[in-house]
Amino acid sequence: MAADSDPESEVFEITDFTTASEWERFVSRVEEVLNEWKLIGLSAGNVNPEKGEYTTGTWGEKALDINFADFKFYITHYFLKQECEKDNGKDKLEEDAFPLAMQDLLCMNNDFPPRAHCLVRWYGIREFVVITPGTNCEAIISESKCNLLLSSVSIALANSGCQVPMFVQIQQKWRRVYAGECQGPGARTDFEMVHLRKVPSQYNHLSGLLDIFKAKIGCNLSPLPPINIAIRFTYILQDWQQHAWPQQPPDFDTLLGGEVGGVEFGKLPFGACEEPIRELHLATTWSHLTEGIVVDNDVYSDLDPLQAPHWSVRVRTADTPQCLLGDFLTEFFKLCDRKESTEEILGRGMPEEEGKENSDISSALSKLTEPAAAVPISKLSVSNMVHSARKHIRRHRHTDESPLKTDILNSVLLYLFPDAAVEKSSENSRNRTAPTNSSGTAEQEKNPDYNLYQQLKSAPSDSLTFRLALCVCLVNYTHGGLRAVAHLWQEFVLELRYRWENNYLVYGLAGGPPDLRCCLLHQKLQMLNCCIERKRARDEARKVLEGNKERERRVSGGGPNDRPTAEAATGSTREVSPGKSWDSWSDSEDEFFECLSDQGEGEAQHAEGDKNGTKVKAEGRLHPHGNMTLLNSTEPLYIPVTQEPAPMTEDLLEEQSEVLAKLGTSAEGTHLRARMQSACLLSDMESFKAANPGCVLEDFVRWYSPRDYVEEEVEDEKGNMVVKGMLSSRMMIPGNMWVEAWESARVTPARRQRRLFDDTKEAEKVLHYLAVQKPADLTQNLLPCILHAAILKLKEEESVEDIPSVKRSIQQAISQASKLLHTLNPDYKRLEDFINQLMALETAITQARSLKAKFATCEGGTAEDTEELEKFVSSLLEEPEVVVLGAGQGPAGSIIHRLFVNSQRAALLSPMEDEFGLEKKAAGGSNKVPDFPPPAGREILLRTCVPRPAPYSKALPQRLFCVLMKEEFRLAGAFSSDTTFF
Repeated sequence: MAADSDPESEVFEITDFTTASEWERFVSRVEEVLNEWKLIGLSAGNVNPEKGEYTTGTWGEKALDINFADFKFYITHYFLKQECEKDNGKDKLEEDAFPLAMQDLLCMNNDFPPRAHCLVRWYGIREFVVITPGTNCEAIISESKCNLLLSSVSIALANSGCQVPMFVQIQQKWRRVYAGECQGPGARTDFEMVHLRKVPSQYNHLSGLLDIFKAKIGCNLSPLPPINIAIRFTYILQDWQQHAWPQQPPDFDTLLGGEVGGVEFGKLPFGACEEPIRELHLATTWSHLTEGIVVDNDVYSDLDPLQAPHWSVRVRTADTPQCLLGDFLTEFFKLCDRKESTEEILGRGMPEEEGKENSDISSALSKLTEPAAAVPISKLSVSNMVHSARKHIRRHRHTDESPLKTDILNSVLLYLFPDAAVEKSSENSRNRTAPTNSSGTAEQEKNPDYNLYQQLKSAPSDSLTFRLALCVCLVNYTHGGLRAVAHLWQEFVLELRYRWENNYLVYGLAGGPPDLRCCLLHQKLQMLNCCIERKRARDEARKVLEGNKERERRVSGGGPNDRPTAEAATGSTREVSPGKSWDSWSDSEDEFFECLSDQGEGEAQHAEGDKNGTKVKAEGRLHPHGNMTLLNSTEPLYIPVTQEPAPMTEDLLEEQSEVLAKLGTSAEGTHLRARMQSACLLSDMESFKAANPGCVLEDFVRWYSPRDYVEEEVEDEKGNMVVKGMLSSRMMIPGNMWVEAWESARVTPARRQRRLFDDTKEAEKVLHYLAVQKPADLTQNLLPCILHAAILKLKEEESVEDIPSVKRSIQQAISQASKLLHTLNPDYKRLEDFINQLMALETAITQARSLKAKFATCEGGTAEDTEELEKFVSSLLEEPEVVVLGAGQGPAGSIIHRLFVNSQRAALLSPMEDEFGLEKKAAGGSNKVPDFPPPAGREILLRTCVPRPAPYSKALPQRLFCVLMKEEFRLAGAFSSDTTFF
């Protein structure tokens, strides 16, 4: 009893009914969002949206997440921006005015907008809020849940005073079923929807839908207020059999025959291999009809598309049509991911291994014939020997079968090196490069696109590198893929080595040092050409010099001391190997540079007296330097023949910069860096000393760096003003590099100096760099050239079609490519996206070309019709839907009608029946084939304004939008009712 009387042992369950439930929290959260978005209060207005504003205007949206317990919803506000901005300045309207949404239900300016939210199309409203289930949440299917959400919406609208309609998405998302409500002063509009998979037979026409509408509004007035009707039928054209193939059929008789869109070397293909326009949608519209004007029931219909007052057209393009330029670029870009070397791909470069296998097989066969074999039986098994022999045979077969056919390979090489078509002497080969340079200059002046390579860091469009890129791309796509590319590259490098060893300039490259604005591969080829030029110039100068000495020897009677033994030895070396320069065989560092000619040397050779009274002969003079004389004598100051600075490619410059940077900032490092950078200065000083015996550093500075020689007027001992010169303060600093270099410089003309530019060494480095290039490396080096060629091709094709949007996109693509390709290590993911952009531009051009072919004017068409059709075609690609002027009677409408007629005949008649039908029609008979197929979609819009729910209620807008398709039947109704007088 004591335990029972204990107050703590008694438990009472207390229910606090003041605590908010999950449903109340949800309603409160919706109200907070409406307040946050400032959708509270009056939203009425009397300004109807302009015609077509729903399509041309800008729609905005705001979205937030809200939760009902643990169930996630999205709440989104959609609104027409221009309309909101216009209403900001409106004065406050009457409190009992209809909300904007109710006014929009009756507005006829934006029926059937082609590009808008589905609720805008069905209800014609310009602002609304939608609550949809979260991404991974289940659909709201049960009736109780739907009613709970609608109740929440109704309470939130009533509590907040919001006049913007609010919808809730119910059922599965793909069904696009919404229910909603809009509340105004003394009025409410309920948005309801019916969605079925099949159209009920009694509602498959206008009369049945009118019966539904009248029954729903339940108006007992007599006569019934007029019902406004708008109808749109949509016809789809999918058959383009009557039109030409997008690409010319292949020519099997040509070298590149058998390929669709086959092109010759040096060109990229273009265009689609399939029809880029998938469908044409024709929408025929009857607007502002009333019930008695048109008849449409299960027996008869007045709705003939040819008689429709309004036609509009939209096109559906193929998602990813196969286009040739895009395919070429994509396949070429895929080579960047391949890691195999040329030897691994071609299966060559292993002679030692093949020789070993030959000896193994021969020794194994000989041991089989010996009476006593002292080797294990397993090694003499026939299966092992057969396997080895088969492997050997397979390797030889693999080697003998060239990946690239001989005739194609010869054609490619002849295209790359046209100067090899006829044998020419070295002089002719050198002269062959001059026209290419001059033609490039002429093209540069005529064609503004010629300098595009500087932006893209590729190569000039008339250069060897550019042509090589085009050939590699074509060979990769059409003639064998990766193995064919490796084969072509191997032959290309062999041709370059042949030209180097035989002193033939490489065709199609501009003269001079490597152009750092171009890609690295182009710079390497230019460097090789520089090496060949230097080598040829040196050999020619030596021949001239030896010829002069030979003539002198003959004139003097051929004395034994006229020709040194060393020169005779070098001459014999040259006779043994006429293909190479004598300096090419020297590995010592005492290599000499031969200037092109000793201009002026014959006239300038004379004796000079030095300090000891001996005679010093001046060498390597080019010409006098104006009227200047040497400071210590009256002899003219001569400009010497100097060595040209060594040309360098960007990778060598970067390597040199890294070496100089690693020297650090110490005094020793700085001194060493200065000495490394003064090699050219030292060479010029030695040449200057040889050309001007008895000169001093001041003489050299007067010619080489005039600013460092300061002249001023001073008064001499006699009081006369004379000009006295001296070195600048920079030159007078102790330890100055110029002073040290001058003191260490020998009296050596340029032709006897060690070469600043070792063309033999640099040429071998270039050839080695090219030989070890993998196909992936080659592709990466040539990628800027291929993108350059693709952009030029797009510009060429766009100029024919004249599409402003594509022209703007091409200019944007050039700017983007300039940023991508000027980096040392380009981002290949971004390059892949860029290639996809070029493919999209190609698709747009092919679409325009296809539409122009379909809407071409007839021979009897006028200039006005042609201009109208051109505007129509250009608008089809720019706008979501284009109005057909003159409907079915205009020039565009007549072509569309003819397209449908041809499609119907092709689909419903055999060729024999088609001919018979034409004859019958010509004879006055009836043609049973309809001009148009059954409409793919029918949209019927019914509107009226009647009192509801009672005859004495306020007249309010009512609307029903009907969609009838083959597998869809949708009724979207907005029914308003008076909440004051009901």
